[in-house]
Amino acid sequence: MSEMDSTRDFVKDVKRLVIKVGTAVVTRNDGRIALGRLGALCEQIKELNSQGYEVVLVSSGAVGLGRQRLRYRRLVNSSFADLQKPQVELDGKACAAVGQNSLMALYDSLFSELDVSSAQLLVTDSDFRDKDFRKQLNETVRSLLSLKVIPIFNENDAVSTRKAPYEDSSGIFWDNDSLAALLALELKADLLVLLSDVEGLYSGPPSDPKSKLIHTYVKEKHQGEITFGDKSRVGRGGMTAKVKAAVNAAYAGIPVVITSGYAAENIIKVLQGQRIGTLFHKNAHLWEPPKEVGAREMAVAARESSRRLQALSSQERKKILLDIADALEANEKLISVENEADVAAAQEAGYEKSLISRLALKPGKISSLAKSIRVLANMEDPIGRVLKKTQLADGLVLEKTSSPLGVLLIVFESRPDALVQIASLAIRSGNGLLLKGGKEAKRSNAILHKVITEAIPDNVGGKVIGLVTSREEIPDLLKLDDVIDLVIPRGSNKLVSQIKSSTKIPVLGHADGICHVYVDKSADMDMAKRIVLDAKIDYPAACNAMETLLVHKDLVQTGALNELIVDLRVEGVILYSGPRVSSLLNIPQAQSFHHEYNSMACTVEIVDDVSAAIDHIHRHGSAHTDCIIAEDQETAEIFLCQVDSAAVFHNASTRFCDGARFGLGAEVGISTSRIHARGPVGVEGLLTTRWILKGSGQVVDGDKGVIYTHKDIPLDS
Repeated sequence: MSEMDSTRDFVKDVKRLVIKVGTAVVTRNDGRIALGRLGALCEQIKELNSQGYEVVLVSSGAVGLGRQRLRYRRLVNSSFADLQKPQVELDGKACAAVGQNSLMALYDSLFSELDVSSAQLLVTDSDFRDKDFRKQLNETVRSLLSLKVIPIFNENDAVSTRKAPYEDSSGIFWDNDSLAALLALELKADLLVLLSDVEGLYSGPPSDPKSKLIHTYVKEKHQGEITFGDKSRVGRGGMTAKVKAAVNAAYAGIPVVITSGYAAENIIKVLQGQRIGTLFHKNAHLWEPPKEVGAREMAVAARESSRRLQALSSQERKKILLDIADALEANEKLISVENEADVAAAQEAGYEKSLISRLALKPGKISSLAKSIRVLANMEDPIGRVLKKTQLADGLVLEKTSSPLGVLLIVFESRPDALVQIASLAIRSGNGLLLKGGKEAKRSNAILHKVITEAIPDNVGGKVIGLVTSREEIPDLLKLDDVIDLVIPRGSNKLVSQIKSSTKIPVLGHADGICHVYVDKSADMDMAKRIVLDAKIDYPAACNAMETLLVHKDLVQTGALNELIVDLRVEGVILYSGPRVSSLLNIPQAQSFHHEYNSMACTVEIVDDVSAAIDHIHRHGSAHTDCIIAEDQETAEIFLCQVDSAAVFHNASTRFCDGARFGLGAEVGISTSRIHARGPVGVEGLLTTRWILKGSGQVVDGDKGVIYTHKDIPLDS
């Protein structure tokens, strides 16, 4: 079960609830009953009933269902001549009478299948003017609920004194939404749930991609901000009516949640305290946090600041980086205090050791980060470099130049040092940046962000690097393909996969780091032992750590395989095997070769030769980093040429696959993508190109007056 939202903890005390289901939920687009949705609704009510909740249902849909049935009946009974005449609209009250009978028969059938009894109660506006009626209503409902019967209410439109079911909005209640609110008050319900055909109340029409779901309605804030779209395709009032009813009930003391009736188990989720739909509560204004910058506002601010950053000279950008390095070292103690608090909280919460290892800023880490930033600052300025120069025609010169991508969104887990690396790369490359770190590193990320942004001069502004602090902002940010240019997720397979499936923005990164070391029969075994141990134990939680050791079959007979296994075990590495190793040695078999341990564990398997090793890597690897240890140069070249990974090494540990070790200064991550950038992504991976054309008054004019030369010009000319 998902964690309860703090604004929804009142649901723990809910005993009696009123559920209102609208026509748009009850019926399909063609007017027929949506049996699947209605069945799912009844199953939820059955579950709540068995858990001891008292459930009162208010159901629309009778008029729509009746109209659909009467239209069919009229069609069946009409002659061809009748069909040529103008069709008179069916009487709404007749539709209500026919539909109510059908709707209740359906509810009775569905609930009976679930071994639940239901009761029909039809009411009119005028009924509620009678005190005796209201008293009797309470007694009847109380009696039904004590018997675990589900009372199903609907306005008796067939005999209502209104002009027509869709036209008259006067009286004590004016539609089934306001009837549900009235019943919630009259029956002293603890909660009112209004089921709609959308997720809840949005800041604008739900079809508008710029509209945002409002999780908690605050009348003082939202009343004048919301733009309502069209009303429901069926029914009387749509979202406007629901909001009016919800506001009235909430301010009278009955909490209300508007949520989708299309999604399975939404009512149960509401009662679990999950943050779905829109909550209306009389105390909502007290929960309103200090005004936070919205996702779009944050992204736009980062873009504007990045343009000011790009306008600076190379020396000015260099100075910003040097100032950041100095600021980090000056605040090392403060950063350590916050990081230690995060580590202690993670340990208390029982997080895995590999995560805690990535979370901790070990002694010397801040100094190491500052050193990397200074290396980056002293590198050649990557912005505005002329990559190619071409004379198109006499006096017409075209330049291809390097240019920042724009705004980057980096989502990373656990590692606060990643924040520093990424921020420094963004500044060097002239990009705006939005950062979202894991909640386990909240304090570390906050202090690092503060130290870094305070070192950025006012003529650029600290908003060039935004820190996303709430989980809810991520889905909103992933929709902003017009202001965010690249997403780089750094974390688990699940995180990367979720982001890739949730956005139109290009995503750069890798889901897994399943790195292989293949020890060939020609390997120098002393070298092999050093590399294998380093690749596994230097930093087991890193994405470039060895996860699978492949050994040539001939090394079984020589005893080299045993030596490697003994060395790994001595260092505390837990071993798992493939089928061939399992049949020879007493090592438990791995459940899958495609597994990233991120810990002191790895898989060992035997292969026939280099071709078999390559085939294994392609079938089970993640195209991250793979290594061969071999003295035979021909075998090594086959491996280097044929392994299709972002980084392929010969006689060197996989741990070298790192931006700083590659001399990139730092890295935003390692990409296994086949486009744009691959392997450790440094400054160059955060750049694109622009075309600069310098002329002297040339016009195309159908190409009549232009003699194209298309001649390459030396870059230094």
